This record gives sequence, C-alpha cells and structure tokens, in this order.
Amino acid sequence: MSAANSSLHRLGVAALSQAMAQGRITSVEATQALLADIGAHQGLGAFLAVNADAALAQARQADMHRAAGRSAALTGVPVAHKDIFATRFETSGLHTTAGSKMLAGYASPFDATVVARLQQAGMVTLGKLNCDEFAMGSANQNSAFGPARNPWDLQRVPGGSSGGSAAAVAARLVPAATGTDTGGSIRQPASFTGITGIKPTYGVCSRYGLVAFASSLDQAGPMARSAEDCALLLSAMSGFDERDATSAQRPAQDYTAQLLARRPGATAGQPLAGLRIGLPQEFFPVALSAGVAQAVRDALAELEKLGAVLVDVSLPRTELSIPVYYLIAPAEASSNLSRFDGVKFGHRASQYGDLEDMYKKTRAEGFGPEVQRRIMIGTYVLSHGYYDAYYLQAQKLRRMIADDFQAVFQQCDIIAGPVAPSVAWKLGDKADDPLQSYLADIFTLPASLAGLPGMSVPAGFAGAAEGDGAGMPVGLQLIGNYFDEGLLLHTAHALQQATDHHLRSPQAAARQAQEAT
Repeated sequence: MSAANSSLHRLGVAALSQAMAQGRITSVEATQALLADIGAHQGLGAFLAVNADAALAQARQADMHRAAGRSAALTGVPVAHKDIFATRFETSGLHTTAGSKMLAGYASPFDATVVARLQQAGMVTLGKLNCDEFAMGSANQNSAFGPARNPWDLQRVPGGSSGGSAAAVAARLVPAATGTDTGGSIRQPASFTGITGIKPTYGVCSRYGLVAFASSLDQAGPMARSAEDCALLLSAMSGFDERDATSAQRPAQDYTAQLLARRPGATAGQPLAGLRIGLPQEFFPVALSAGVAQAVRDALAELEKLGAVLVDVSLPRTELSIPVYYLIAPAEASSNLSRFDGVKFGHRASQYGDLEDMYKKTRAEGFGPEVQRRIMIGTYVLSHGYYDAYYLQAQKLRRMIADDFQAVFQQCDIIAGPVAPSVAWKLGDKADDPLQSYLADIFTLPASLAGLPGMSVPAGFAGAAEGDGAGMPVGLQLIGNYFDEGLLLHTAHALQQATDHHLRSPQAAARQAQEAT
C-alpha cells in the first residue's frame, strides 16, 4: 500500500470520499486494503461472510463512474451490512442468516431496500456482519455463529444486537455499517465501542427486506465514526418505500445540509446557542456507574460551552419501559417467527414423523435459547385469557410513555443522558441471567417504544472509578422529537468538532499503552 494509502484506516466515510474525489486513493485500493484487514481480524467475530470478488467488481465499477464524472459522495466507499438485511445472493454471493441456524445458508432472491439504496448511491458491499440471533440480545452472545468481541477489550462484549457492525467500525475494518435498533441495538453497541450510531424515527428507513423481530419497533440506521458520516449514509438510506406499509410518507432529506445548518443566534464559538437540552432525572439514578456518569457529565459540560442550555425534566415511566418492551417485542416476535417452520425455506429437521413433529423438531433445532424464550413469552401474553391482562395493558402504557416525551418536548428541544448504565461487560457475565441483560436497556427502550429518533455519540472513556472497566468507551444518548434527526446530527457534529473522542481507535490506544510501558 502506498504512503498515501497507509493512513486509510484513519479515514471515515466523508474523508475517504474526499480522498477518492481528489484521486489520492481508488475504491479498488481501499477495498483491497480493508479486505486484507478483515481476513487478519477474524478472531474479532465481526464478519459472518465476505465476498472479495463481488466487492472488488463493485469497486472497479465505482472507479469507472468517478473517472467518467458520474459519481456521488458515497461512490466507491466500502460498507458492510448487519446480517439481518436481505442481500441478493445471485449478485452478492452473501447469505442472509439473521445470526441463526434456522437461516444458515439461506440465499435471498432480493435485496433489502436499505441495501439497494446504498448500492445505488455507489457504495461497495464488503460483507455481512454478526448479530444476535434475529436481533434478540444486548451483547452479540446469542449469535448461532459465535460471539463478536469488543475491539477495545477482546474479553468484553461489543453490545447487541448490532455488535458485529459496531465492532467492525470501531476496529477500523470498515468505515461504516448498517444496523437495526428495536430496543437500543444501534445505540448501545455504538456506546460500548466508541462509535456514532443513529436510530431514526420509526418509518424513516424502509423495513422491506429486514428480517423481522418486532415489526412496530424495528428500525434501520447507520453506524459510523462520526455524525457527518452517519448523515451521509442516512441521506441515502432513508425515504418513502411503497413496499413497506409502515414507511413514512415524506420527501427525502439531505441530512448533511441539516448537519451544517446555522442555528438562529449561533456564533462560531457557540454553534448550539439557545438549544435546550433536557436531562431526565430518571436517566441519572444512583445505580448509574461512576465512570459512565462522569463521562456523560463531561460531554454535557462541552455542550454548555457550545451554547446549549441544560434543563432538568422528568420521564416518570422510564422504569416501566422494560416490562412494556419485554411484553410487546416478544409478542410480535412470536408472530413474525411463526413463518420459520421448515416448510418453505430455512432449516428443516432431518428426521421426523408427521408434519407436527417436523414443526417441533425444526424449531427446536433451528432457534437458540434466547429466541425460544421470547417466542414462549410472546405466545403466552397473546393467548386467550392473558391478552387483556398483559399485551393490551402494555400497549396502553406504551402510549403513556410516548405522551411523557411530548410533555417534555414542551420544555426542551432534545433530551440527553447515558446510553447504558455501565460500560461493556465481560463476555459471559450476563449469559446465565437474561434479566440482567434486559435491565441494561433501560435508557434506550423509552425512545424505541415511542418511535422517536435517538443516537449515541462518543462521550469519552470511563475513568479509574470504573474499576476494571476503566478506559472503555462511553456514549452520550441524544433523543429528538419525531423527524428531528437533523437536529440530533447537528448537535452531535458540533460536539465532535469540539472533542476528539470519535477519532480515537483501539489500535491507537494499544500503541500508546505499549509506548507508556
């Protein structure tokens, strides 16, 4: 690799696009370098599938388009997709498994809308990324193909369910990746690995071709190094899709323009002048780890320096979001996953008696323990005699949680707080106690239940007060009102112009540690 290309791994989406536009690097060179790194870091468990030939063919085509002057901002920039998005096998050579034995080897005949739109924007697909089975998990330990690991500490989880996406971006194996967020599965892994991730308003990105977990909650979004990179991807990913009945019928947005828009009264030193940031008291409980609390408070202090005003608010039903989510999401999962029965596609038991026996053995073999657990919970709460007592009550509380947000947005423009109560935990720490894993979602679930946009922005790193978790990344969560993705990205970009947390990498941190010793 040439001297000009030796800094490739420090380049995010925007910087790589600029380098290609200036002729300092080609898409083929970038793709070859990243493919080599992916091969050298298989122990990270981030990638489930790579097709070098297909990726290089796309890269060559992108270079031809740039040479002919037919390029856009994302032309030739590599990306990888969470293996919850369908990828057309005939053209990509990539299977779609959703991290499950049930779909092992499944060759999709079509692309998900998100995948197709990023390809239309000229991006090069490197491969498919690891995830919790059917997106059910908070640590990427539920994947049927082994866990992904956190590149900041290989003995820790990268978060979930988009753990492979987060790990790949944080490890600089790819400048950006797609993820999905049902209850926090973009924001939490982004926080745990020190990258930027945004879950847009429900309906902004099409769910067509996304292997469904909970249809009223699932939402696609980008994961990258910076707010600027996320804005570029979200602009290409989003927009109305007639094939998705839940797609928001609104015109396409230029999130990059919104990212750079000047606020009324803003100055060069205070680009966030007058922005009211609400701090829910429920997001700062006594149980919040000291390392996370300090990093979040430091990031909030930076936002104040940039002109923002902090406002104390309350979201009184925050704790209720856990039981509400873990009734609604499993109920929808039990319905969505009923299609995986071994009849038309996916895994089928090799030995069985009658049709009913085939169903039972196929699902017992194909689904992992967490998926089976959620199917059983969901089926129970939807059953006769329990629907009104559990599912219906959960839906009523969901509406109240959404109403709480609307009351708070009368007092502030965006809401801020921690993404998770702690830094990433050790592999296996919560594997035997799923309730502990569920409780880790307390700060991300409310926005998901309300369908609001939310993002994780690198806030810094936990200090010595975090004990053996010192030095691990911490994310600041920003939550906006419906369709306020532009405001969230603008706020995050201003913070990232004033700090360098998003620029730090595990590799650089390891080198500094070696030099210090």
